[in-house]
Amino acid sequence: MAIWHTKTDQPDIVPRFMHWLEQRNPGEIEFHQAVYEVGVNVLPFLREHPEYMEAAIFGRLTEPDRIVSFRVVWEDDQGKVQINRGYRVQHCNAIGPYKGGIRFHPSVNQSILKFLAFEQTFKNSLTGLSLGGGKGGADFDPKGKSDREVMRFCQAFMTELHRHIGADTDVPAGDIGVGAREVSYMFGQYKRLANRFTGVLTGKGLSFGGSEIRAEATGYGTVYMMQDMLAARGESIDGRTAVISGSGNVAQFTAEKLLALGAKPLTLSDSSGFIYDPAGLDDDKLAWVRELKNVRRGRIKEYADEFGCEYHAGERPWKVPCDMAFPCSTENELDVDDARTLLKNGCIGVSEGANMPSRQSAIDVFQQARILFAPSKAANAGGVAVSGLEMAQNSMRMSWSRDELNTQLRKIMLDIHNRCEQYGRESDDYINYLKGANVAGFVKVADAMLAYGVM
Repeated sequence: MAIWHTKTDQPDIVPRFMHWLEQRNPGEIEFHQAVYEVGVNVLPFLREHPEYMEAAIFGRLTEPDRIVSFRVVWEDDQGKVQINRGYRVQHCNAIGPYKGGIRFHPSVNQSILKFLAFEQTFKNSLTGLSLGGGKGGADFDPKGKSDREVMRFCQAFMTELHRHIGADTDVPAGDIGVGAREVSYMFGQYKRLANRFTGVLTGKGLSFGGSEIRAEATGYGTVYMMQDMLAARGESIDGRTAVISGSGNVAQFTAEKLLALGAKPLTLSDSSGFIYDPAGLDDDKLAWVRELKNVRRGRIKEYADEFGCEYHAGERPWKVPCDMAFPCSTENELDVDDARTLLKNGCIGVSEGANMPSRQSAIDVFQQARILFAPSKAANAGGVAVSGLEMAQNSMRMSWSRDELNTQLRKIMLDIHNRCEQYGRESDDYINYLKGANVAGFVKVADAMLAYGVM
């Protein structure tokens, strides 16, 4: 008997399910972690809703609809042939076309993309938009490559990927290592191969179907989620201090929105270390960071040299005292010791800008302390929300203004908060946002799967 049919009254339902999953997917550590984070809330929820258990809904959701793996061959500037491996994980299209980013990084493998696609399904469900979940990428590193090399790789990658995507089938976007440049090269190749102009990718340039505030959306949404969590307790974000990891797109716009709401960002980081500016970032310093990271592609240490603040080589910023923490770099960047240090230094809330940046042991610490904790599937859903709005604009052959889009983004993030509160409130003074996000995201997808029958 498949483990997903285990009777829901058994107290060991979660470990029994995870044992089955790990045997079925050996060595896929990141995927195991993502499933556990959802299953620890959803599997007990099934006790009250046996119809989901009888239809094996959660078990089915741990198996992607399909995984496409392919060879990507391209020539570097020296004329040498290079070989990379590309993937697309189409996880679940129960509530809409597959939607999720493309990641170019040497660490990309099937386990990481399965975790990201699994997470994406529930994140997209939380937005309230008609979007399924998917993810893709390649073990290609754009760092140190010329624009021409990146272009040739993107064109080779899309030559295969274009067979599996479409505006009503699967709509990729950017992710780590895939920004406006890479999306533009891939969209151009898709248009050439398919001989049609459709909204098959999001994150495009404004001149060819892109959307206002798409770049800002993930960072803005992460801050909006923190603002709403504080408001639910009758508190404000104004005057709070914040530590941020990362210095890319998400981190930059997290800092921008914090400044706009009266908070003080203290840190940024990259793979080499972090800067701590006790005076706080301001708009001028943030503009300097954008030029550093987006144009010159320099290292964050240069900020410390420019503005005379502290630089901590090879470390992450979680030891800096703060009110709020925003992990905006990559998965598993915040461990149990970091979590304890944050609590010791006065942190009252964590909102995840990156995908699964907190290890399970760190999440356990946050929840035991009953601080505000917004998991990535809720907190960073602003990016895919505006991607969904970009798809709508492409379909209508029109564009909305920045103000209109920001208003829609703000409403979507408030709705996400409220859905999390609906399923996550455990007492008058505590909302378990992780539980709320997992259950709310699951229910919408599960109801659609039930309606379709066994398929």
